[in-house]
Parts: sequence; C-alpha cells; structure tokens
Amino acid sequence: MEKEILYGTAYYPEYLPCERTRKDLKMMKQAGMNVVRIAESTWSTLEPAEGVFDFSYIDRVLAAARDEQMCVIIGTPTYAVPSWLVKKDPEVMVETEEGRSHYGHRQLINLLNPSFRFYAERVIRRLAEHTAGNPQVIGFQVDNETKHYGNMGDEMQQAFLEYLKEKYQTTENFNTAFGLAYWSNSIHSWEDFPDLRGCINGGLMTEFEAFCQRTAAQYLAWQAEIIGEYKREDQFITHNLDFQWKKFGADIAQDGYSYGVQPQICHYEAARALTLAGTDIYHPTQDALTGAEIAFGGDEIRCLKDQNYLVLECQAQGFKYWTPYPGQLRLHAYSHLASGAEGVLYWNWHSIHCGYETYWKGILSHDLQPNPAYEEICRVGREWKTLGKKLKGLRKENKIALAVDNRSLTALQWFPIDRDLSYNDVVRWMYDSLYEMNLECDIVDAAALDPEKYRMIVTPALYCASEELLGRLEAFVKKGGVLVSSFKSFVADPQVRVHADTQPHILHSVFGMSYNQFTDPGTASIKGQPVQYFAELLKCEEAESLADYEHPYWGAYAGITRCQKEKGHAYYVGCFTSREILKEVYEKAAKDAGILRMGPELEFPVIVRSGVTQEGKKLHYLLHYSQEKREISCPFACVRDLLDGKVYEKGSRISLSDWDVKILEEEERHD
Repeated sequence: MEKEILYGTAYYPEYLPCERTRKDLKMMKQAGMNVVRIAESTWSTLEPAEGVFDFSYIDRVLAAARDEQMCVIIGTPTYAVPSWLVKKDPEVMVETEEGRSHYGHRQLINLLNPSFRFYAERVIRRLAEHTAGNPQVIGFQVDNETKHYGNMGDEMQQAFLEYLKEKYQTTENFNTAFGLAYWSNSIHSWEDFPDLRGCINGGLMTEFEAFCQRTAAQYLAWQAEIIGEYKREDQFITHNLDFQWKKFGADIAQDGYSYGVQPQICHYEAARALTLAGTDIYHPTQDALTGAEIAFGGDEIRCLKDQNYLVLECQAQGFKYWTPYPGQLRLHAYSHLASGAEGVLYWNWHSIHCGYETYWKGILSHDLQPNPAYEEICRVGREWKTLGKKLKGLRKENKIALAVDNRSLTALQWFPIDRDLSYNDVVRWMYDSLYEMNLECDIVDAAALDPEKYRMIVTPALYCASEELLGRLEAFVKKGGVLVSSFKSFVADPQVRVHADTQPHILHSVFGMSYNQFTDPGTASIKGQPVQYFAELLKCEEAESLADYEHPYWGAYAGITRCQKEKGHAYYVGCFTSREILKEVYEKAAKDAGILRMGPELEFPVIVRSGVTQEGKKLHYLLHYSQEKREISCPFACVRDLLDGKVYEKGSRISLSDWDVKILEEEERHD
C-alpha cells in the first residue's frame, strides 16, 4: 500500500442489524477502497465482562480484509468505557465543575484514575497482542478525539499542585507569577492551595488549562508507548485530532462543523507521540461549502510533524445539512489531497440503526444499498486507482505562516475580546481571507514557529507570547520578513500578566506605533465599511496609517498601520474589519514579501492549492466551490490536466463546471 493513497472508511459490524462483513468489504473494494478502521468504539464488545475477551468480530473483519486484499487500522477502544468498569469504580467517570459525570456518553473519563488506567492498559495490550502480527494491519489509532474532558477532580488538581511546587519552588514566587495578592488570593503555605473550581485568576486558570491539555497529550503518549511494544516496524501510530466545533445556531450536538483550534488539547504536544498525524474534519456543505475547513484542518495537521497526514474521518452524508450535491464528495476528496493528505477515510460506512448517532448518516443509508454518495465515492476510487501514484506524497512549500496558540485561546476565554468574537473567530477571519486570495499558508503552533522558513508571518490575537518569541519576530522583520498582526496581539506574558509598558510589548518599535486605549467601535468605520466588536486606537510614530477611523472622536487614530523596519515590514490591524479590507492589507504585505498572486480571476470560489509531487513535478489543484459555471485564464506556462489529459498554455481558457476539479501538472513547453 506504500504507493497507493489510503482510501476507506470507519466500519462497525457490531452496530449492524445483521452479519454482512464480507458483503460490505466487497462493496468497499468495488468502490476502490483499500483500508478500513475498526475497534475504537467498542470496549464493551471486546471485553463484555471483566477479564473476558472476545475478538471474534475483529477476526471476521481481518479475514475478509485478507480475502479482499484490504488493509486495517486498529483503534484502541478506550474513549468509551464499559458499564462494568464504572460499577467497579464510579470514580472512573470524570469530575467537572458540575460534579461527577454519569455513565452513558463517551469521553467522560478521568484519564488519571488508577482503575481506568489499569483496565485500559490491559485491553490495549490484549488487542495489540492479538492484531499486531496480522499482515493486514498497517497501523494503530490510539484512543479517539482525546481531550481532558473538563477534569477538575482530586487527581488532576493534586497533580497540578505538584507541578506548581516544582516550577515555582516557593509560594512567594507562585504568588508573584500570577499576581495573587488580588482579592486576597495569595497563599503562604502549599497546604493552603484552594480548590480551583472557585478560582477567579485568569492567569492561574490558563496555566491549569495548559496543564490539563498536557495531561491529555501525555495520556496519548502512554498509549502509544504500550502499542510500541507490540507493533511491527512498518506499522504506524496515529490519532484523530479534531477541532473546536462551531454551532450553526440551535445548541444541539448534531448541528455544526469543525471550526478552529481545539481548546481541550494542544495538537502540537499531542502529535509528539504519533508517527503519523491524523485528523477528523467536518464542514458545511450544499450551498455553504467553501473548502475553508478542509484547508484549515489540513494546513494545521500537516505542520505538526512537518509531514503529510491521514484524514481518519470526514463526511459522506451526515446530518440533513450535509447531504452533498452531486460532485461535492469528489471535490471534498481532492481538496484533502491538495492540502497534503496521504489518505481519506469516511465516517462511516453505514448509517446506524439505533443509538445516539442514528441520523448521522454514513456512506450507505439505512437500507444499506448503493446510493448517489456511494456511486460518487466509487468514481473517486476509480480515479485514484489510476492516478494514486502521481498524487500521493504532495510536498507543500508555503512561504506564509499563521501562528496559533492554545494559551492565548484560553486567556481570551477569560478576558473576551467581545461576547460575540472569540479567539477562533479571529483566527478564521485571518486564515479564511488568505485562503480566499489563494495565499497558501502553514498553520504553526507559536511554540514551534521557525521564522527562518517563511517570508511572511500572520499572528491572529497572539495575546500571550514569550520574550523569546517576540525577540525572534523582531529579528524576522529587521532581516527582511513581513509580519501581519491583529489586535490583542503581544498583550501579556505566558502567565497572562498584562505588560506594564508600551503596547504592543517589545514590538511597538517594529510596528512604529503604540496604543493605550481601545473601545467598542460603535459607529466607527474604515474606508466606508463598519468596524465591528473591538478597536484599538493606534498612534502612529514611524508607521504610516493605511486607514484612519471614520468617527467624530476616534478619527484622530489609525486603525491599520504599516511600518518599514530595516529590511522588513510590519503591518498591524487594530480592529475587526471586513474581509475585503483585510485582503487589501494582505495584498500589500504579500507584495512586500515578494509573494506573487495569480490574478483576480483566481480568487474564491476558484481555489488553487499547489505542491511538488514525489517525481519532482509542480502540481496545481483547481478546486471550484460554486454551482455556477465559469472560465478562467490559465496562469501557468504549460500544464496538463491529469484527469482528462487536456493541455493548457498561459492565457488559454479553462472551463470549470459546478463543483469541479482540475489537477494541473506543469510540463515543459515544446514550441
């Protein structure tokens, strides 16, 4: 399978109303699929009673996979515990601010509970021992969409206290670090450390959140270490990292999509335990399909280990909001490859006939018969059978980085920019504007940012930043880089203490401006367009104002600035503007960075994602996110569409139908 794109689905034969494993895998094989993912949800099936193991359904899948020459990914089943374990030790269930969780839902586990760890390790070892030697098994998925689940229990709080003792040594250092004199929150003996459920110190709770996220990452590392004792050298260890879920409107679980940085685990920390990063990406579809969520997720997961990644879950049909128009599933699949995915697996094979996710539909509907979704997936499978070797292993060479930061996310939950504007809203505002302009970027954890790799760096609301990072950003600009930062950047240190000097801290000289007031924008506008949510009142020093506020009082201040500093440039966007205005800033910044755009025709809904193939050829995906037909001018010297063989030269017209895909490989021109 090394030369093939992994293409498949999650499969739960234990959920089906009848035994049809061989029939299902034959249908998958006919669709061009080559891999199934199993076992991650069914501890109670694998161990129906304490110490009683039954792997018979796994054996049936492995046997059918052997006969169909398909691969299998084995998931550890630990994210949903059996009831006998909770009866044995109720403290297996996580204790949150609301108290002890009740059994029934998944992902309500106390990851530090000794009973949970003991029995989880046992089932992991028995499962790995049973499956690792099977030639169909190509890898293991540890746990499932892991987070810390809001753990406020005794084990977590005691572990956090020990961490604080080691880090700060004395209560005096601890009190000073977080400013705990406020409201008499300081302690003078570690024995007086209070229950954090009443804590009002945002800095301390941001530190606790970071600790809980690290605990979740360490839990994955613990599982990976166990699997590592059994797996073959050619088998990978992965995990399906997911994202913050965005609600459409009504507050129901089946209403939303993957949106932004995950608040309950740091992907950068979690990925250290993996040999292959994996992800789950869900997104709006039908008329709301833009591809932005696929691109955002891919650009973030790809950068975790500086290698391509595996999409372990994406949608086939899903909720009623997601039933795809003809052509959209094919567009989804190629969009994942265009971001650097090594494979795509759907969640899931069949619609479930009972239980919590009954109406989150799979590839097959409840009648378990072929349908339009299955037929379109078959089309993709046929194309990948032919083109897989050319498309697999796309190498991205982006020159723009967008820096994200879990600590800033948490801090801005404590100190919101606005009740209707979150950290992830700012991230997506800045990312989506780049995406729509076809300015491809890497999404990099701020702790892992290497400015030397990029010409342009974007920082959405990087509220907390270390002195070391600020120094590197300053040097980046002075050596010729372009920095584009938003409001609420560089305000506080990692302990969330606001700096008591000129804002933005350290970098105000690079930006050539400062501010000491901010406001609700009220009726203020910029370039005739309303400013929303938040506005910093910027005072230009060396900087030029790119846009002043239009307002009887705030008109004395700039809203957007640009400053040349030695060899580089720094842009500061001090307010939440329309995307159109932000794109004007990006246009100038990209030009300063020497990053050329392909022209006005190549903007959303025509998305271009590029990279270099394993054969060293430049490849461009043209992804058309619209039901309207259009023609564009070819921006490349000479390219051939791998899908239909047509050759296009610069200036020739390329016709795009609704939800269309073109894959253009650069060729030498022969006159």
